[in-house]
Amino acid sequence: MAYEIEAGFENICRKILESSRNALYINMRYLDVALSSLAWEITTDIPRIGTDGLKIAYEPHYLADLYRENPMLVNRVYLHMVFHCIFRHLFRPCPEDRELWNLSCDMAVEALIDGMHHRSIRMGVHPFRRAVYDELRKTLKVLTAEGIYRELKKADYRPEQRARMVQEFCIDDHTYWPAPPEEEGPKPPSPLMAKLKKHWKDVSDRMQTELSIGREAGTEDGDLSDELAVENRERYDYRTFLRKFAVLKEEMQIDPDSFDYVFYSYGLRMYGNMPLIEPQEWKETHKIEEFVIVIDTSMSCSGDLVRKFLEETYHILAETESFFRKVHIRILQCDDAVRADQLITTGEELKQYMDHLQLYGDGGTDFRPAFTYVQQLIDQGEFKNLKGLLYFTDGKGTFPRKRPPYDAAFILFREDYKEVSVPPWAIRLMLDEEDL
Repeated sequence: MAYEIEAGFENICRKILESSRNALYINMRYLDVALSSLAWEITTDIPRIGTDGLKIAYEPHYLADLYRENPMLVNRVYLHMVFHCIFRHLFRPCPEDRELWNLSCDMAVEALIDGMHHRSIRMGVHPFRRAVYDELRKTLKVLTAEGIYRELKKADYRPEQRARMVQEFCIDDHTYWPAPPEEEGPKPPSPLMAKLKKHWKDVSDRMQTELSIGREAGTEDGDLSDELAVENRERYDYRTFLRKFAVLKEEMQIDPDSFDYVFYSYGLRMYGNMPLIEPQEWKETHKIEEFVIVIDTSMSCSGDLVRKFLEETYHILAETESFFRKVHIRILQCDDAVRADQLITTGEELKQYMDHLQLYGDGGTDFRPAFTYVQQLIDQGEFKNLKGLLYFTDGKGTFPRKRPPYDAAFILFREDYKEVSVPPWAIRLMLDEEDL
């Protein structure tokens, strides 16, 4: 790239970046691979500095001015871009408000850096920043980009308030971030982009391992371990998971897969309008027939999350391909005792239940009463072939000791991002609000 600069100016800029990279490495050895993954390149396309996950592109005069003001500012912007890559902000699907999403990514990274206490990046936190962080932490345990975006969207700040946040938190330029999938069209991402995304995922996983096993994360690292645990969590498709509890059964409908066009056309050719085969009127399908959903309504579970979970479950079950026309679904509400039992046999009953949903219970959490109650229903002949039970909870309660005669899954809401143990016979699925 042609770029007119004074003699030796480019070399000075490279020395500035090299010094910054070395300072970060000395304080944070776990960043070794991340820091060495980004090359440097002079550019005139942007007025400041930015990255595409492969290189850092910088405007030299901006970099020199930043260094003259305070070398620590260069360290912070360098680390800012590295964290964007480690948390894969560049590769996430962009929500509808791109400007707000960019701001959320910057706020998440800056909150993490402000919470770290390494000598190479430690600076006083501006009162405006501190006030923003305190407000966000009233509802968020960990300040992720997704969570911040949700809260900013909910708050609906005035244009001048958002402009103040942009001025305070937007440190780098996001021009080089890959285009979101919805703008690329139906074509899959390029092999280079897929390789780059996998590289940063591997770097992030390695960092998490080093912080949790190889060495103890010190207080100077702030919330880095928690942030990595959130970003590197395994993402689940709740819709696919729910279909694990489907059963194979014949249903009255035309089965086009079993239709043989060879015999059909042969009969028409030989006998005029007499086909030798007709499509089958019965088809084997995997759908949900008998099912139990238990909602933990104790004080430790948020009512809003319970409603979101039920709404998501309702939307899946309401699809005609998800459950048979006649079903036996029980929705139980339980804290330390079963407080409500609702029988659902049709989609219309499920919709009516959701329209008039009321939650009962505010006591402690004990999972045993729900399993005992379901076993009583089985003994009474209420269930013929119960496939499974879903228990939506925070996981803080007493589990049954014995495995029930059906599959049981605990849908755990990851509130504090700590591991929750469930019995060996149970299925554990970790979700958070974004997954719902």
